[in-house]
Amino acid sequence: MRRLRYGVAVSLDGFIAGPNGKYDWIIHDPAIDFAAIYAQFDTMLMGRKTYEVARPMRQERGGDGNRWVVVSTTLDPAREPGVTVIASGAAEAVAAMKAEPGPLPQKDIWLFGGGVLFRSLLDLGLVDAVEVTVMPVLLGSGVPLVPEGRRAQLRLTESKALASGILLLKYSVVTDPE
Repeated sequence: MRRLRYGVAVSLDGFIAGPNGKYDWIIHDPAIDFAAIYAQFDTMLMGRKTYEVARPMRQERGGDGNRWVVVSTTLDPAREPGVTVIASGAAEAVAAMKAEPGPLPQKDIWLFGGGVLFRSLLDLGLVDAVEVTVMPVLLGSGVPLVPEGRRAQLRLTESKALASGILLLKYSVVTDPE
């Protein structure tokens, strides 16, 4: 079964976006190999707000060969060629994507961006890993990493500190904390 991995940048004080959705505080560090990270996935899953930020980058590259899936009740699928829009039944659709065999070697599904979609899928037991890139900045306010919800137990699987002050933290979601 394919894994659903949540990847997100966060400020040290726990925000994934600053006031008014700003993300200009995210540092680009050449030590992070985005091509290698990107190669681990064949499906990009996000909510509408994250998609609106990512759309220009995707269009710039003329698509990327990956399946893009956006969970949104307001996005018009007819205006988003090459993008699968899920307007209802997100939990069932994500569970079905996880069960798909995918190409060999097996690639994962990258859930990135917004915390609301992450929280809903986490609460339903669909998220397998949480990969947080902690930026060395205190924003003071903004969009929190995780909205309120159920408790989730995580197990640290990898950590790395970069010279820029960025911390790369990878956790697996513990499905049976007992």
